[in-house]
Amino acid sequence: MAGLPVLVKAALPALPGVNLLPGIRKSGGELPDLTLTRHDVPIDVDHAAAYAALCGFPRKDVVPLPYPHLLAFGLHMQIMTDASFPFPAIGTVHLENSITQHRPIGVTEELQVTAHAEQLRAHAKGRVFDMVTKVHSRGELVWEETSTFLRRGRGDAEAPGGTTFPEVAPTGTVWRLEGDLGRRYAGVSGDHNPIHLYTLTAKALGFPRQIAHGMWSMARCVGALENRLPDAVRVDVAFKKPILLPGSVAFGSRPTDAGYAFALSDPRSGAPHLAGTTTAAL
Repeated sequence: MAGLPVLVKAALPALPGVNLLPGIRKSGGELPDLTLTRHDVPIDVDHAAAYAALCGFPRKDVVPLPYPHLLAFGLHMQIMTDASFPFPAIGTVHLENSITQHRPIGVTEELQVTAHAEQLRAHAKGRVFDMVTKVHSRGELVWEETSTFLRRGRGDAEAPGGTTFPEVAPTGTVWRLEGDLGRRYAGVSGDHNPIHLYTLTAKALGFPRQIAHGMWSMARCVGALENRLPDAVRVDVAFKKPILLPGSVAFGSRPTDAGYAFALSDPRSGAPHLAGTTTAAL
């Protein structure tokens, strides 16, 4: 298993029959004590610019606020495809995401990126856990993220619910999303989950057609607010209904006492796709 590409390792535990083989079968047990680190990670200026263009950020000498997630994505996949990890990566649902940017990160900085999984706990629809990422520059903590994932299964109706967000109505901005958005974001992010790529691959995993990446939808909202946010800021989002591609989404935002609340919804039905807030970080 060690020599297999990460995407193949992610797919094997989802294949009937194959998922029963020793070394592939997932236990459903506890999270491993596994922390992975990338040292001296340079920022590819052209890569950061491509990400900025795809997610609606201006090109600057600092990276877009959610960009370090891409530097950690490989670590997340290595952890979730490790033989000790209890759940298959494919089929694990990204429920919420929280990013704290302690200060903007310059495109010339070299970073240390560390990730681990923690806090496996009950959920009404199964169990959830957090993937925690920290990014340091010359020993200074500059960025951190908590991604909360759901593994569906036997739930606990008494388990705490997810984060509650303010309701936000659309404010007249509608983004029309092309059918190849998932493939273009996969090309930049490295997240080639089949549910984002083609109708055929998405149908194989239970979706009517391909869907947008949740982290793209988060980034697109942050990009729309980018020039109103302080340098030190926290962004929290919950991913609601998937965004089918091609399609359209309505964006809305409004000021709050602490920052901004924002949302994405279906322009016709009003069904929620994403809800979020920004808060000035201390």
